[in-house]
Amino acid sequence: MPRHIAIVEDEPLIRANYVEALARLGFEVRGHASRPAAQAAFAQRLPDLVIIDVGLGDEPEGGFELCRTLRAQAPTLPILFLTARDSDFDVISGLRLGADDYLAKDVSLHQLAARINALLRRMDALRQPALADSIISQGPLKLEAERMRVTWNDIDVPLTVTEFWMVHTLVRFPGHVKSRDQLMRDAQVVVDDATITSHIKRIRKKFLAIDPAFDAIDTVHGAGYRWSSRG
Repeated sequence: MPRHIAIVEDEPLIRANYVEALARLGFEVRGHASRPAAQAAFAQRLPDLVIIDVGLGDEPEGGFELCRTLRAQAPTLPILFLTARDSDFDVISGLRLGADDYLAKDVSLHQLAARINALLRRMDALRQPALADSIISQGPLKLEAERMRVTWNDIDVPLTVTEFWMVHTLVRFPGHVKSRDQLMRDAQVVVDDATITSHIKRIRKKFLAIDPAFDAIDTVHGAGYRWSSRG
């Protein structure tokens, strides 16, 4: 049975293009032009994954409001922002509201499909028991690779897919410096150094929200980042 994806995008041509492209990949896709239209549809049936633009019609931040409502309604529903508003402030705002990922509209269809499939795989894996050989433990940290789940002191760390793979790359080899290129490759993103730095900052903040003494990610100036054995 095909997975049901909802796209909330106010530009008719862009919405139609994404609906058509994702339908060709085998998904059942429904497009919604506004936050109220999307919320009315979701009250009847929740999709398997939602793709949202930030600005929706006459609501400059309608996508953020929709994300907030959806996250309260369905805590584990995969939510992905796809928007031209890709400033660090907007990215952080979207992720703080509970989005699983945040992509700019110039992302390739291949990368978008990879992100969608990664989120759907994570949902499938979360429904299954964790496999012992997919678990990495480093002090208070436990990483379950198959389930794309990270906990610190047994508390879930709400990482996006991109952030998860960056943490995974670091904790597999504690003490080893990983360059920005290695982090990009493992997270399947192509971004500039400043964006990698922003991701790392957000990862640190999420751990610090759980443990104010967290200091397991070291910046190695001119080289990259490493997971410290202190973690």
